[in-house]
Amino acid sequence: LFPVAANVLEEDSMEQDIESPVTIHQPKLPKQAREDLPKNISKECAKRKIQRYVRKDGKCNVHHGNVRETYRYLTDIFTTLVDLKWRFNLLIFVMVYTVTWLFFGMIWWLIAYMRGDMDHIGDSTWTPCVSNLNGFVSAFLFSIETETTIGYGYRVITDKCPEGIILLLVQSVLGSIVNAFMVGCMFVKISQPKKRAETLVFSTNAVISMRDGKLCLMFRVGDLRNSHIVEASIRAKLIKSKQTKEGEFIPLNQTDINVGYYTGDDRLFLVSPLIISHEINQQSPFWEISKAQLPKEELEIVVILEGMVEATGMTCQARSSYITSEILWGYRFTPVLTLEDGFYEVDYNSFHETYETNTPVYSAKELAEMASRAELPLTWSVSSKLDQHAELETEEEEKNQEDQNERNGDVANLENESKV
Repeated sequence: LFPVAANVLEEDSMEQDIESPVTIHQPKLPKQAREDLPKNISKECAKRKIQRYVRKDGKCNVHHGNVRETYRYLTDIFTTLVDLKWRFNLLIFVMVYTVTWLFFGMIWWLIAYMRGDMDHIGDSTWTPCVSNLNGFVSAFLFSIETETTIGYGYRVITDKCPEGIILLLVQSVLGSIVNAFMVGCMFVKISQPKKRAETLVFSTNAVISMRDGKLCLMFRVGDLRNSHIVEASIRAKLIKSKQTKEGEFIPLNQTDINVGYYTGDDRLFLVSPLIISHEINQQSPFWEISKAQLPKEELEIVVILEGMVEATGMTCQARSSYITSEILWGYRFTPVLTLEDGFYEVDYNSFHETYETNTPVYSAKELAEMASRAELPLTWSVSSKLDQHAELETEEEEKNQEDQNERNGDVANLENESKV
């Protein structure tokens, strides 16, 4: 074990002192090809397709079926309308206004018909409910003018029609409610921060390599806009099925991955691209995973970046995920930040690029065990331990013998004194 531990420590020291200058650039491929192409996995693992829980674009790959309590969607009708697709939202928007105009236009026409206004069209001695209302089309136009408060002035309600005055009040109040509801719905849908999340990018791959002498899992995040995300924070979850000690099977169990929660490193100042690091320690779910075992694992890492949009103050969330074929062991990210004349420049062409570096193929647990063995003295052995126990037993026997002699001497003195 000692030569193996020495070799590992030698590799680690070389990794810390000298960084490999060789940069291995990945071939330029379309985005779809980069997402679908497995990287650094065996052919057997390439054939096995891993179903994603969260897609690369951040959308959750979960469909809700057999939902019987659909009435709950109607109790929260505002959120239901906001969540609808744009084509359905616009259709409902047009239909609500059209139906209300037709409904109240029909009532205006019925009032005029029941009062006999249609029979006295052109009679100057007759006072109608609504002046210049001579049919259903004119009643429909008057309904639009009333609800939208346009008021062209050609059709006017008279004071000889109490039922028309009541209908005018009802339509004005209901029209205001419809306007507030539908316009508010459209405003919220337009101002949703989902489009802002599309300018928050994640690296195509995650990498595992040494950082400050410790094995770390890393991925990169960046913001393409000049307006920054306020109070940005990052979280990571490991999605992996597990079976408890009692035999219970938990599909898609979620485990937290510490990306700096206790040190505050999860609070980001996202001005330039940042590399998020997770130290693989005893609390990490990757503690016992080595390079050879990683392709065999069926797991997914979901990363969540959220914060407030500086322009609107609304909360924005961007998501992405990494499966085992997208986790590169022994790689690092290519630097993208350079110092120019008076400013820093970010090269997003190299945002997803990685280069290979010297990294032990052992798991973090194995590296810790090798390091602990290497720190023990070389003369330590089982025989030396036995010799130490023998020496302790010899010392105890000698001490017991001395105590016995002292007691024997005291007894002899007492006998002599009694004889005298």
